[in-house]
Amino acid sequence: MTDDDSRYEAVRSRDARFDGVFFFAVGTTGIYCRPSCPAVTPKRAHVRFFPTAAAAQGAGFRACRRCRPDAVPGSAEWNVRADAVGRAMRLIADGVVDREGVAGLAARLGYSARQVQRQLTAELGAGPVALARAQRAHTARVLLQTTGLPVTEIAFAAGFASVRQFNDTVRAVYATTPTGLRATVPRRGRPRPGTPTAGVPLRLAHRGPYQARPVFDLLEREAVPGVEEMTGTPGARTYRRTLRLPYGTGIAAVEERPHTGTGARPGGWLDARVHLTDLRDLTTAVQRLRRLFDLDADPYAVDERLGADARLAPLVAARPGLRSPGAADPDEVAVRALVGRDTAAELVRRYGKRLDAPCGGLTRLFPEAAVLAGAEPGGTLGALTAALADGAVRLGPGDDRDAARDALAAVPGLDDRTTAEIRTRALGDPDVAPPGLDTPDSWRPWRSYALNHLRAAGELE
Repeated sequence: MTDDDSRYEAVRSRDARFDGVFFFAVGTTGIYCRPSCPAVTPKRAHVRFFPTAAAAQGAGFRACRRCRPDAVPGSAEWNVRADAVGRAMRLIADGVVDREGVAGLAARLGYSARQVQRQLTAELGAGPVALARAQRAHTARVLLQTTGLPVTEIAFAAGFASVRQFNDTVRAVYATTPTGLRATVPRRGRPRPGTPTAGVPLRLAHRGPYQARPVFDLLEREAVPGVEEMTGTPGARTYRRTLRLPYGTGIAAVEERPHTGTGARPGGWLDARVHLTDLRDLTTAVQRLRRLFDLDADPYAVDERLGADARLAPLVAARPGLRSPGAADPDEVAVRALVGRDTAAELVRRYGKRLDAPCGGLTRLFPEAAVLAGAEPGGTLGALTAALADGAVRLGPGDDRDAARDALAAVPGLDDRTTAEIRTRALGDPDVAPPGLDTPDSWRPWRSYALNHLRAAGELE
């Protein structure tokens, strides 16, 4: 999608492959939509295109109530890009602007706030405040339509500084009041007023085909007792895990769905439910689940590139939409990559903080790096956790991948194979190859996905 004419063709064909990649707005209606919106295609002269929902909102357009453009998967571009804009978008999605402001975002990126504002506005049509505002609006809509919480509580849970700011934003984005937005849910499906006890139900959208079984198989093999559990049978499993979040803790449950995203309606979702001790953590919890399940990937781009390789072509044809799972907690994944499942379970038993309200087999949080560094200071584990605790190694969603690679290489005793796994899972790097494996340049920038295809086919351990 390099020009507006090709974008318009995607809108005319209602091509869901580009949902989240760009948005279009109609000047005669004042509404913006996703490319796959089922409404009648507007005339080309009336259409404007925007790289983000925030840019469309900033231009005065409101979200379409029919296609709900705020609910699309995130652009896969931000997962691939390692520059300042890509890192900024991952940090904003994680809620950094809501928690630390633009100054905190800029400090994490190593730029001034003015430079960050200029770069984001120039490329995306919206600055960090507007991008975070669009995200808060989406969180507010989810809470309004899926919980019975009072509107005032939802305003602050979604990250707004005041009820007035919340009301103004909802009116600007959805052209209705918070109460009116809640009323769009059919009466039979509305939750009763009051604090929810069953958590927040979610649909975690993805684009294109999604091979759920390999992801759930991996999570089941790796599950650490006390922190994770898998219930049900293949094809109908539920993955549950504890989460350490900025304001509190959470328990997330994600349901496996059969292979989805083929046929006339590409794309789909995974059903999830999140229980939080503080609802301000909802946005962050959702983004961490999206990274864990690799839901913002672009399977069309990955499969097109890898499917052109003679070795990989039959593997891609057998498993279209195969994902490269990430991490709900990068530091946790780094430790687990080093010590393995059994030792990780022992560390959880000894040092994991017990939940105030255990749920089934979920009883503890994975121990923080600082706790492990103090309790197990020797060897490579002590060196790695100390580096994670003091910031010498940074694995957050917006951290520099090259800097993280170099910092991991400096950890005594950390071998190249473990480093590659940490880069793939904790950093979400799509282009990592393990040491000793000769990979052709034609696999770039999707070598992490290529290796998953080889593993799924039994050609690689």
